[in-house]
Amino acid sequence: MENRTKICIIGAGAMGTSMGNALALKQELEVVLLSNEEDVVESINKNQVNEKYFPSTTLSWRLRASTDVKILSEFKYVFLAIPSSVIFEYIELHKSLFHPELIMINLAKGLSKDEHYTIAESLMAKYDFKVATFKGPTFARELINNMPTAFTVGATDLSLFPLFKEMVKGTCIHLDYSTDVRGVELLSVLKNIYAIALGIVDAQYDSPNLRFLFLTKAFSEMRAILIKFEGKKKTLFKYCGYGDFGLTALNDLSRNRTLGLLIGKGFFSEGNSNLVLEGKKALDIFYEMIKADDTAEYQIIEELNKVLSGRYDIANFIHEVLEDHENVPID
Repeated sequence: MENRTKICIIGAGAMGTSMGNALALKQELEVVLLSNEEDVVESINKNQVNEKYFPSTTLSWRLRASTDVKILSEFKYVFLAIPSSVIFEYIELHKSLFHPELIMINLAKGLSKDEHYTIAESLMAKYDFKVATFKGPTFARELINNMPTAFTVGATDLSLFPLFKEMVKGTCIHLDYSTDVRGVELLSVLKNIYAIALGIVDAQYDSPNLRFLFLTKAFSEMRAILIKFEGKKKTLFKYCGYGDFGLTALNDLSRNRTLGLLIGKGFFSEGNSNLVLEGKKALDIFYEMIKADDTAEYQIIEELNKVLSGRYDIANFIHEVLEDHENVPID
């Protein structure tokens, strides 16, 4: 047991449980889920089932769970699988318990409230421990069933990459790597916004031509925003970029795409906007950042902002986005 790599995952929700289970299947790893949900912890430890999130899935017998935050001191690797809105409060509360050689990995999607824009960048700025981020085309429902699943590892410390490569070797998890931490994190948020737009399009027209027209325009806007915020263009072609965007925008398991489908069918209201907070909250932040720029470059996000304001005829959405706003030539 002492020779095993010790991994703690904070959060025993869908992503935390699926990631923990995938890693726990590897004999060389010791994995513990840390959760404040006592019923979830009990069901995992007693029945090998997370009855709240995956009631029909038997988990690895090696995966354990705990409510005791004091165990944090035992773990060099800590994954964050809790909502981005509570990450910094949680860390401030428990930072005295962390392992002296802590490597923290962010699984949460969201933006930071400070000048650093992203969760991982804020962690690196505020704390001395090493930080990485895992982002990619991943549905927890697939990962829990041990389907091959990809993540981009974002980190500025190159020494971390071989450690993660060895960690996931022999599991269903596949990695690519980037030093563009901001780009990796921003793309994980942007794809939620544009998945809403693709859902609106598919709700109104079941047209492959139109779908991939919009997909291309959306990807182009993501590129423009990424560059504006000093991300690297090549990050778009990592798992966290085109892969995660394609998964989220085109698959009906995506909550953000589902929100777009509801909007496109005329079922959107402020009441059901809680279906997906990630895309809507991020849209507000990005719109504030780019609204002073040439809106022709961000036509989808411009129109989507109007849609989510609740004062918009959804029938105009596609027409407005496709309106020719660009000068010729464009290159």
